[in-house]
Amino acid sequence: MPVTPARPITVTAAERKQLKKMACAHKSEYRTRLRAQVVLHAARGRSTAAIARQTGLHVDTVRRWRGRFAGQGLPGLADRKRPGRPRVFTALQTAQVKALACQPPVESGIPLSRRSCPELACEAIQRGIARSCQPPPCAAGWPRTHSSPGSRRDG
Repeated sequence: MPVTPARPITVTAAERKQLKKMACAHKSEYRTRLRAQVVLHAARGRSTAAIARQTGLHVDTVRRWRGRFAGQGLPGLADRKRPGRPRVFTALQTAQVKALACQPPVESGIPLSRRSCPELACEAIQRGIARSCQPPPCAAGWPRTHSSPGSRRDG
């Protein structure tokens, strides 16, 4: 199979400044820093294999970010939208249900020592946190964290 040549990268002065800022920022995400470094190395005329060796990335990964920058510029380095079902509950609703799960049921007037998932869902509906819970938020699609007392298994 013939090897396709690397896409040439040309960077404007403004893009170079932005890329250097992304590559050197200590508070930026690691993946953002790597993507910026790949483009900066490519703009210096380095080969895809040399960039892969220097950054520790796979050649295909270097090729991907090089190609995206060549085709779309700086916006091409951003994460693409991932496939999948859209979220049913907002982050606020998730936080509210987790806070509810951390409260002892006695504080809500429920004579139980622990809540089950359906009971938690009913209370979330009663408090107006969620309109419906089919399936209950703690059972379907919600982050599985140790948010309720006694839910953590020691072991």
